[in-house]
Formats: sequence, structure tokens, C-alpha cells
Amino acid sequence: MSTISETTLRVRYAETDQMAVVYHSNYLIWFEVGRVELLRKLGFTYVEMEQDGLNLPVVEARCRYKHPARYDDEILVRCHLAQMRPSLLRFHYEIIRKADGRLLSEGETTHVVVGADMKRTHLTGKYLSALHAAAEDATHHSTSATVPHAAKVPTQEGK
Repeated sequence: MSTISETTLRVRYAETDQMAVVYHSNYLIWFEVGRVELLRKLGFTYVEMEQDGLNLPVVEARCRYKHPARYDDEILVRCHLAQMRPSLLRFHYEIIRKADGRLLSEGETTHVVVGADMKRTHLTGKYLSALHAAAEDATHHSTSATVPHAAKVPTQEGK
């Protein structure tokens, strides 16, 4: 099983700004969509983790914007686990326009594992083993080899 999550979304009008491009904070929301779907693909949900007393607050987020997404674009949110320690997870994301394969943005989020008391703790049981396997898979299969990058698509100024 590949431990890369791919989720397709369509840009909604409400996600765009006055310049008719997607407002920057929406990319972080899309990152969360990718992350949630990756966990689901690994066999569990955030809700299950919370019920088991584990939370994953974001402690760092980065996003590099390469090309604008616009209203009604169909986009692909690609996510994989880039780094894993028992009390820290780092996810990597790519937002790709499906029509032309152009890489629109890429980024990372870092999460610490905390208990219900908000004190740092360690992953346990099924979470530890599933995330460890996903991290090992990510090290063996570089995402860059599977991503259709914009270099193959002619660029046009102003688009």
C-alpha cells in the first residue's frame, strides 16, 4: 500500500480573493484535508486518536506558493509523512492543478504528540506502528519521482 494520500478538490468561489486567486490561508486548510485522508488511509482517524487521548497540534507550518489556483480549478492535494518520531510528525504536501499537472504550492506541517492534558507524550500501539511504516515507505519512495512538475508545462507570464 502506498502511503501517499491524494485527494481531489474543486476551488470554491469563497476561497478566492479580490484578485480572483485562492487566498493564501486556504492552502493550509487543504493541507489538513490531505493529512486527515492520509491518516484514514493508514487505518484510523483523528477522532479515534482523540478518543484514545492523543492529539496532534500544529507547531510549525510552511507553504511555498509557486503558481496561483483560481476559482473552479480542480486540484490534487498530495500528502505523505516526511518524518516521524514517537512524539513528533512532519507531513509534506503538494497542491497540483489537475488540468495541466502544474505544481501550485508545496509545504510542510510539524506536529507534536500531546495527551488530553496537552503535555507532550508518545504515540502508542496501532498509531505508532502505522505511522512508522508510513515514514519508512516515504524514505524508500521519493515523492518527487511521482509528481508531475511544472517544468514540463510551458509557463506564461501573468498566469
